[in-house]
Amino acid sequence: MSMQELLPLAVLFSSLVPGLAIFALPESWIGVRTTLNLFGAFAKLGLVFLLLAGVAAGDEFGLRYAVLPGLDLAFKVDALGMLFITLSAILWLFTTLYAIGYLEGAPHRSRFFGFFSLCVTATMGIAMAANLFTFFVFYELLTLSTFPLVVHRGTDKAMRGGTIYLAYTLVGGTALLTGIVWLHHLLGHSEFAHGGIAAALGGDSAGQLKIIFLLLIAGVGVKAALVPLHGWLPQAMVAPAPVSALLHAVAVVKAGAFGIVRIVYEVYGIEFAQSLNLLLPLAVVAAVTIVWGSFRALFQDDLKRRLAFSTVSQVSYIALGVALFGPVGTIGGLVHLVHQGIMKITLFFCAGNYAETLGIHKVSEMDGAGRRMPLTTLAFSIGALGMMGAPLTAGAVSKAWLTDGATAAGMAWAIPVLWASSLLNAAYFLPILWRAWFRPAPAAWPEEHIPRRGWRETAWLLLLPPLVTAAATLAAAAWADASLSPLAWARLIAAREYLGLETP
Repeated sequence: MSMQELLPLAVLFSSLVPGLAIFALPESWIGVRTTLNLFGAFAKLGLVFLLLAGVAAGDEFGLRYAVLPGLDLAFKVDALGMLFITLSAILWLFTTLYAIGYLEGAPHRSRFFGFFSLCVTATMGIAMAANLFTFFVFYELLTLSTFPLVVHRGTDKAMRGGTIYLAYTLVGGTALLTGIVWLHHLLGHSEFAHGGIAAALGGDSAGQLKIIFLLLIAGVGVKAALVPLHGWLPQAMVAPAPVSALLHAVAVVKAGAFGIVRIVYEVYGIEFAQSLNLLLPLAVVAAVTIVWGSFRALFQDDLKRRLAFSTVSQVSYIALGVALFGPVGTIGGLVHLVHQGIMKITLFFCAGNYAETLGIHKVSEMDGAGRRMPLTTLAFSIGALGMMGAPLTAGAVSKAWLTDGATAAGMAWAIPVLWASSLLNAAYFLPILWRAWFRPAPAAWPEEHIPRRGWRETAWLLLLPPLVTAAATLAAAAWADASLSPLAWARLIAAREYLGLETP
């Protein structure tokens, strides 16, 4: 087996093997479990950087196994996949560190970290899938591996949230499978390719292709939380904070958004999708989701639910960028896939810290939290400002490119949508920051919650991850023009997808 075939397999097995081993560990084997978790996370990160260097140099990686005649389990590593792979590998490392600290002393840790590793394995499989069949296999594996994480606490509320999540995602999976089988019947294959594959059918199949597009987008749109398929996401917030971070920034919603990108660019092809008038409806759905998610977030007192509705809104920036015909919108959508991930994981890490250290679960309980937990609140503030698109943050870079993309595509109506979203972001984030920094702390705070000197405001495994990801939110803007920055990588992808067109 060549190195080009071995590396993608190694990326998959670097989390799969430790995960399977962790399932067999007794709860008391804390050191062994932690070692396996960190070994898998660091090994995967090293392997991903090897892939990143190879893909940047123009090397090709991939392999395939025949499952049935004409049906292969196939993997490839391209620039688009590397954007998702690199984001997931880096954020998985910090989520692992955070989860180790967050679940200290909790029951069922071997079960949790076993499924946690399977979840990341599924995410890598989605990113490296070379055809719709492989994408579907790992997409459903992601559903099955995240369900036990959502219901981890085993309470009635957790079971209800998990059941709603499973119902939505299984219905979405059914729609996705129907679209895949239909397209495979028409084409004889379902391989991803630059410029798409659906155009080979010509205009005679336009009606069927439009229905198939609807089925495919609905299938991935459930995980991407497009309105009206978003109802599972706020309910899933009963999960522990590391799971919420995983759902929103690393795996599930990102897998849905990534699926939209693959379908538009490498199944239909951006130009053929535009000729079938498929992009405008997708843009409208994304715009509605952006405004609706932001509007609903205004009325959530539960901190994690407010963040969940924020995710509903923010992830649809990616779908909007895809639907803005032209390379500028593509760059904005793709770079936001990364930027939203680092900003949102920061916010969920901080929400978990507030809950674990101060017992804060609601926005109305945030008074004085900045004095007691200044570093956590600083990280939360940077993440929140990034979501608003404040200058010098990753969010500002994304929104600037999306705004320019709307102008370049002749879809100026999308610009007020982005402005409205930013104003609504400010409306539901600024009150949190005001309470945390400027409102006095409750007079009845227990002694252990009063402000104390020193940086150790909470366990270091809970504090380090949000500080690093908050710094990344600023770094992504400060070094946006660096050669391997998310923005530079998004430009590379746009240049390959818009064949023959000049890209900025």
